[in-house]
Amino acid sequence: MYRQKLIVGNWKMNKTTADAVALVEGIVVAVGKRTDVDVVLCPPYTALASASRALEGSGVKLGAQNMHPEPSGAFTGEISAPMLRELFATHVILGHSERRSYFAETDAFINQKVISALKNQLRPILCVGETLAERESGATLRVIQKQTEGGLEGVSKEMAAGIILAYEPVWAIGTGKVATAAQAQEVHAFIRGLLAKLFTEPVAQRTRILYGGSMKPANAGELLNQSDIDGGLIGGASLEVRSFADLINAAAAVK
Repeated sequence: MYRQKLIVGNWKMNKTTADAVALVEGIVVAVGKRTDVDVVLCPPYTALASASRALEGSGVKLGAQNMHPEPSGAFTGEISAPMLRELFATHVILGHSERRSYFAETDAFINQKVISALKNQLRPILCVGETLAERESGATLRVIQKQTEGGLEGVSKEMAAGIILAYEPVWAIGTGKVATAAQAQEVHAFIRGLLAKLFTEPVAQRTRILYGGSMKPANAGELLNQSDIDGGLIGGASLEVRSFADLINAAAAVK
């Protein structure tokens, strides 16, 4: 089944509002008219409104880096799905390894966010991935299964159409290390198999699974040519117009 490639820029805690607008404008000029690759930008919360305005009229979509599962309430410092929708966000990254490790987010809490995102017409990008110790101990697939099943608990077959997965080997994030194409493909194929068991084979075949471990223009082609790798969740390389545009062009070149 054909799945259009998707490149998501996760800016993490980078870019002031002014810097964010300049980066958005540069990306829109470079790739904003492309229709053969889907592109989502995820700036920090403070830049979401300005980025949303700067994206108007382009084909690039807006995403957030996180959200709270409740629609409102006494949750100081948090942002809800309805708040994101008001800014015309269409996607939200959930369960990123940095949220899991630095902020002790559990599969159960991430699952609440996934359900809330889907109910509010946001497409969750659910991140799963193993640490170096887990990979070296042979626990990779067991960890991936636990995180995937835990994050998708209670998601119906109908709701599952809105899900995007991202495999991010924790040992390859921001380290310059990268999983080999074969290593990444093995895990992506395993995740697709899990989705087939959870939701049916047709749902699994429609679901896009991104690679999120130090993808750069130099290695993008080999990774994106794997049969189950449908795009990239990009960190550092999304902070500069040329490198991000090169990744999008690499995705477009995959046949």
